[in-house]
Amino acid sequence: MGLNIANFEKKEQMVFSGHDTFHCRLFWLKKGIDYVNSGNQFKMDSGVELGVGKNMVNSMKFWLKSFDVFDENAELKQPFEQVFLDGGWDPYLENEGTLYLLHYKLCSRNHSSIYNLIFSNFRKIKPEFTQKNLVDYVRGLDPKQNEKLIAKDFSVFKRMYGQSSDNSIDDGYSGLFTELGLLKDFKIKDKEKNIKTLYRVYNSNQVSVPEAIILYCILINPNYSSTISFSSFYTDEFGVGNIFCLDKDILEDKVKNISDKYDAVTYSSEAGIKELQIKNELNPVSVLEEYYGI
Repeated sequence: MGLNIANFEKKEQMVFSGHDTFHCRLFWLKKGIDYVNSGNQFKMDSGVELGVGKNMVNSMKFWLKSFDVFDENAELKQPFEQVFLDGGWDPYLENEGTLYLLHYKLCSRNHSSIYNLIFSNFRKIKPEFTQKNLVDYVRGLDPKQNEKLIAKDFSVFKRMYGQSSDNSIDDGYSGLFTELGLLKDFKIKDKEKNIKTLYRVYNSNQVSVPEAIILYCILINPNYSSTISFSSFYTDEFGVGNIFCLDKDILEDKVKNISDKYDAVTYSSEAGIKELQIKNELNPVSVLEEYYGI
């Protein structure tokens, strides 16, 4: 659709490390963006200025890359400049829509494989799963993947999204996406009466996903042309239906509302063919500007 703002990268080699087992803290993106935007580079002593331990500096750098914040010239990409810099749209992540936007960026960037893997694929195959189920699934895709490494990466995933009473999730630092409530867990007894933990990835507050954020994510997807099949929201690797965990009827209502609001968007469902038509003049950043009231 003429605008390739995000760097959607297909990775043949899955990656389950790089964060040193630290999940992305609430203000790490803001701190890292301000630091690099001021002309600094990450070094061994960067932790002093950033206010984090030196063993967290590499992790912060990893997360900035995972969210696709900077280009190869260390220039801020859209919409991070508009969101995070002082005086920006939402530098301190007070708007839930910003969290959904970041969630989409993390899954679509696919620098850290587990996020796209779980939201776009695994949760549909195994709605309720154990950690072992996930490890086995990944090793089924690539037997060379290390079991312990996958398990450690999933522990980071849990701290990013979890709202559990599980002590392993509460380490004193809230996960970036805890507020979205996309990960649930519960205890059950197996046949041998051993207690094990089951996980479920589900959006229990689907109506809260802002339509402007959905539209923005559709517009920046380079896999789409001006005509988009509704089914692709669930078959495309970066489809908003999968990544936002939206039921089809709820997403269709949101798409209809988008069509009603934006003259450049038309939704039709004639003869059972559901598709979205988008004119090229619709600018993704303008959609966000309107959402944030700029």
